[in-house]
Amino acid sequence: LEKVKVGKRPRVRMFVCRLWAAISRALFAEFLATGLYVFFGVGSVLRWPSAMPSVLQVAITFNLATAMAIQVTWKVSGAHVNPAVTLAFLVGSNISLPRAMAYVVAQLAGAITGAALLYGITPGDIRESLGVNVVRGSVSSGQAVAVELVLTLQLVLCVLASTDSRQTPGSPAAIIGVSVALGHLIGIYFTGCSMNPARSFGPAVIVGKFSVHWIFWVGPLTGAILASLIYNFILFPDTKTLAQRLAILTGTTEAEEVVSHKNDPQPTSGGTELPNLV
Repeated sequence: LEKVKVGKRPRVRMFVCRLWAAISRALFAEFLATGLYVFFGVGSVLRWPSAMPSVLQVAITFNLATAMAIQVTWKVSGAHVNPAVTLAFLVGSNISLPRAMAYVVAQLAGAITGAALLYGITPGDIRESLGVNVVRGSVSSGQAVAVELVLTLQLVLCVLASTDSRQTPGSPAAIIGVSVALGHLIGIYFTGCSMNPARSFGPAVIVGKFSVHWIFWVGPLTGAILASLIYNFILFPDTKTLAQRLAILTGTTEAEEVVSHKNDPQPTSGGTELPNLV
């Protein structure tokens, strides 16, 4: 009996090491992807006297930054790069609550780091506002929340559809990038366009401007919840039982494992190759 116990210890230790390595890679991927997204995206809205940014330039830059971030980290963490996207996957029972919380922390840390790096390399007379999202003078707070809600709703619907195994395979990086560009082409005139609380949070922390910051949490998170409910329960409802949903949310099983036990294809959006227990 003692030999059996001794023999099991290396296996347990190996599993714990592999689990920790997988978790660490996923969190670093979210940190890195969000940091790069903020650095390049926010960098495009800096107001240089000799060349003021155009709406099209900003939209294209955020498009490319999104595609880059997703392509680089897709197979490691699922490339959420956005607390609103993570919340949508959580509402749809596609990731566990512990993993979702860890992802959001990593995303916010990455956003702060990306904004800090941009602040550090930008001349003092250019970096004062650092691309902080603001509500235009003629736009009310309620209108701003509504705009961010709708913009994020279309983004999250696109994310869910492009990562759903039941849909025609495509390139999530390209498709989601186009969705981000679409949001910016409209949203810049109202709020500067966030659709991502981390994108708003990083620059706000660095320059200390939080006057209407709550809008860029309430709008996107509400839009993400609505999009997840619409997609997962109306447009493309799955057949997860309540017990299966609870098991996924608590981290005792993965969404991919539930899918593998079904005869009909089920969505695995937001899934990663992480082991259980996260």
